[in-house]
Amino acid sequence: MQDIKTDVLVIGAGSGGLSVAAGAAQMGADVTLLEGHEMGGDCLNFGCVPSKALIASGKAAHGQAHSSIYGVADQVPQVDYAAAKAHVKDVIAQIAPVDSQERFEGFGVRVIREYGRFVSPKVVEAGDHRITARRVVIATGSSPLVPPIPGLDSVPYLTNETLFDLTETPEHLLIIGGGPIGMEMAQAHQRLGIKVTVIEGAKALGRDDPEMAAIVLDNLRSEGLEIAEDAMAKQISGQAGAITVETQDGRSFTGSHLLVAVGRKANVDKLNLAAAGIETTKTGIKVDDSMKTTNRKVYAIGDVAGGAQFTHVAGYHAGVIIRSALFGLPAKARTDHIPYATYTDPELAQIGPTEAEARKIYGDKLTVARFEIDHNDRLIAERKAKGLIKAMVVKGRPVGVSIAGPQAGELINLWALVIANKLKMSAVAGMVAPYPTVGEINKRVAGAYFSPQLFDNPKVKRVVGFVQRWLP
Repeated sequence: MQDIKTDVLVIGAGSGGLSVAAGAAQMGADVTLLEGHEMGGDCLNFGCVPSKALIASGKAAHGQAHSSIYGVADQVPQVDYAAAKAHVKDVIAQIAPVDSQERFEGFGVRVIREYGRFVSPKVVEAGDHRITARRVVIATGSSPLVPPIPGLDSVPYLTNETLFDLTETPEHLLIIGGGPIGMEMAQAHQRLGIKVTVIEGAKALGRDDPEMAAIVLDNLRSEGLEIAEDAMAKQISGQAGAITVETQDGRSFTGSHLLVAVGRKANVDKLNLAAAGIETTKTGIKVDDSMKTTNRKVYAIGDVAGGAQFTHVAGYHAGVIIRSALFGLPAKARTDHIPYATYTDPELAQIGPTEAEARKIYGDKLTVARFEIDHNDRLIAERKAKGLIKAMVVKGRPVGVSIAGPQAGELINLWALVIANKLKMSAVAGMVAPYPTVGEINKRVAGAYFSPQLFDNPKVKRVVGFVQRWLP
């Protein structure tokens, strides 16, 4: 065993771990980074990056087939599924150097390509290295959850970790799970000319505002996507090329390929957390609001911490703990200003509580402002004007925003800024947006909030009448 002493030991080279390692090393700490699998973690290799690349392929095919509305003849797209996957691999390869071992060694980080395992509260073994660290950051992320459906272990199935290696064109793709991953991949494959059936045990996009989810699901169904809801998988049978999923209500679906996309589980199995006195919950490692575990010298960030499983959350956590681990200053993580987006077409985006959740929290104090995206001139010009934005407002401050429509993931950025800095709706209303842009949607919902106070207010009308009688 080679003994190593270090200031900060980071376990896991995904988004959160890399952010901690780069920041700590560049600020003068001695940093050791462990990664037993791929540098860049799930997001680069199996998640955010490859999925968005495949979505882009699907968008290109869909555009060819639906261009006549712009005066350009429709064309039947000639889809090469293997070439689309080669495009995905090329996108990963272009981004990979940013997350590479060489780049982080250039920052001064000691990179060890082994999994880490606690042997005591302060000591971790990785391969033939024994590492003693002043602070440890667990950033091991999550992996696909494979549910215990009878028969699943007897048929070939895909997860997000294997889907992007598939180069043969599926004849009929079955997807178990109607959450963001399932629906994004369903639409991408449908647009690439593949028959797709989504099998969801409850409601598709069920964590989102139902009114917003309906806008997206209606569009997906109009494109030919089959979405079976309240269809809990009961039994799976068959073999490669002919896989059948039977549901508890007696329905049966047969396809050539099966993708399991029912959720994620925290990667804790290899860590031997008990040796470090670190407790877990049903969703991951137990942490407080400073991201410290039950071992106060150890932090857990990102997916493994059991909260919202998004790449940007892991990056945010990294920034929070840098303050604590490097400078010894108090730092706490917030959740109220964290947005998320689902990259279907149209997109879904959310920050803070949905309308139903906000009504439970705030009751009569809540005001909901709405603007129909159908009235945005830029999107009318692009024949994409369909959707809705809702702002949940309490005492003049937005506490939550829901968006369904084109570029929802971009539009939500403004609201993340507003809510993070506790700004009022007046700040958004005072913004001047260039015309015509999609971004005007944010200003228009702020206008919708103030309109009743200005245009439906008898007192305002009396004041204006008085002023007009006396104004020279």
